[in-house]
Amino acid sequence: MNKDVIYIEPEDDITDIVNKIENSKEKIIALVPPKKASVFRSIVNIKLIAKAGRLAEKAVVLVTTDPSIMKLAAATRVPVTKNLQSAPAIPELNEEIVETSSTEEVANPEMADENTEDTLKAGENHDSDASSAEENSEDTEKSETTPLEGKSGFLDEEDDDEKSADAKKLKKEEKKKNEKKTGLKSSNPVVRFVQEHKKLTIFCGLGVVLLIAVSVWAFVIAPRATVTVGIRTTTTNFSESVSFVEKLADENISEGKFYLEQKKIEEKSEVEFEATGKKNVGEKASGDLVVYAYFKEAGQVPVNAGTIFSYDGEYSFISQNEVSIVWDGADVTICQNNGDASLVISGCMVSGRVAVVAEKSGAAYNIAASATGWTTVANLGVYSDKAMAGGTDKTVTIVTQEDIDNAKTKVQGANEAVNKQKLLDTVSKDDFVIESSFKQTVGEAVATPAVGEEVEEGKKAKLSVTTTDTIYVIDGTKVEEFIREKAKLADNFKIYEMNDPFVENFTKTDSGYIAKLKTSFVSGPKLTESDVAEIVKGKGVGTARQDLEKAFDGISKINIETNYPWVMSIPNDNNRITVNIEVNER
Repeated sequence: MNKDVIYIEPEDDITDIVNKIENSKEKIIALVPPKKASVFRSIVNIKLIAKAGRLAEKAVVLVTTDPSIMKLAAATRVPVTKNLQSAPAIPELNEEIVETSSTEEVANPEMADENTEDTLKAGENHDSDASSAEENSEDTEKSETTPLEGKSGFLDEEDDDEKSADAKKLKKEEKKKNEKKTGLKSSNPVVRFVQEHKKLTIFCGLGVVLLIAVSVWAFVIAPRATVTVGIRTTTTNFSESVSFVEKLADENISEGKFYLEQKKIEEKSEVEFEATGKKNVGEKASGDLVVYAYFKEAGQVPVNAGTIFSYDGEYSFISQNEVSIVWDGADVTICQNNGDASLVISGCMVSGRVAVVAEKSGAAYNIAASATGWTTVANLGVYSDKAMAGGTDKTVTIVTQEDIDNAKTKVQGANEAVNKQKLLDTVSKDDFVIESSFKQTVGEAVATPAVGEEVEEGKKAKLSVTTTDTIYVIDGTKVEEFIREKAKLADNFKIYEMNDPFVENFTKTDSGYIAKLKTSFVSGPKLTESDVAEIVKGKGVGTARQDLEKAFDGISKINIETNYPWVMSIPNDNNRITVNIEVNER
């Protein structure tokens, strides 16, 4: 039979060797390792080579005189030969092995004779026996697994097939016996180690799981970073003339025309107040007055009801009935001045009597009878021949108009601040309030009791009044839009703070309202927390710092801190990055 001589290169690993065994078309394979081949100095690799030969149903022989390789071959029951002309054999562990140059001895593989082919074929059976013996317990007799040592006879193909079949059958039987003896222990060294050291394997497995969990926590879950960025800003004063329109369609922000919206609330207030008026509500004095007229010819002088007669210019009395003073010009007998020459000259005096009542209450109106002191009214003479009587005094407190006006002013002053705040509470946070446009209008006040009416003793009068409060607002976002447009800020700059914008000289004109819009604003580089997080995430601290400095102008400070000493880079998750932006004015 032909054999396949495979020279192993120093850079070949165990996978390359196994592939060469599997790809070989010959039944007998001679592996020639190089000097100092590290892959052949592992018992696991030698076992993998033997297993690959068994699975491929090929006899594998190591051609070497390296003592360390021969010891491993002896332990794994792999046939070894010193050169291609020698018969293969499984080395004994206690056999003294002398190192020679295997490379020189196999330099000419064509010198191999037929005996080598037969002995290598015989080694295949030994390899099968060795594989079975490896899986048996240690008390298995060595003589049963080394029948080919020292043999160099020829083997034909039929014998080889028969022995191969016998070896396979024997291998299966011995494997069943070994499984019963060893408790189904695997031939794989790793699996067998696990079977023999279960507790140690469990503890090691738990340790590995714990190590993985700690590593995941320490390097994936726990890491967090805080990035503090300081930016330089500038404060700028702003003042522009603006106008206001009362129709939304007329609004034009670029021209400084803002739509003016009125906010309004109505409040009904009721307050008590002290009445200060005084009034005499006693009985009124009453009596009769004599009225008279002089006639030189026929005539008539009427005295109407309601005619007022005054005494000493202070006390007034009102006539209660209508009287006519009449003379026909002929009957002198009715003239009351007969016998008085001076009166005759004046004419015929005719008189009448009128019932009167004092205009006001009070005992002061009880006037004694008097021929003088009374004021002449409409060509009439007046005197009293009887005293006025019945007037009494009773003074009470009454409501005056002055009391109502004073209470009204107090209501307006007390409610103005409260109502203004209520009105401002109805304004949206996006609205810009024109404070100077606030106005409070007080409606008609109703007093109880009314003006001139008595207030019961121990009580106060009440005033009910309705106030209407109004204020004007404009869209606050459009105010900032107008300021930004007029300020001509660069695209990469933004307004960080608007300092108390207000409207000055809010004035109504024929065409609407005008005013001055004034404020001061703080502007600086356009920088948001999300922008910073997107730039730094997943990067080292130094790289993140450099990228931030390149990305934004006007940065005065960059401070990056991680939460644990072993965290040397910023997490690749925005939720685990805290960004603080500090605005520093200059």
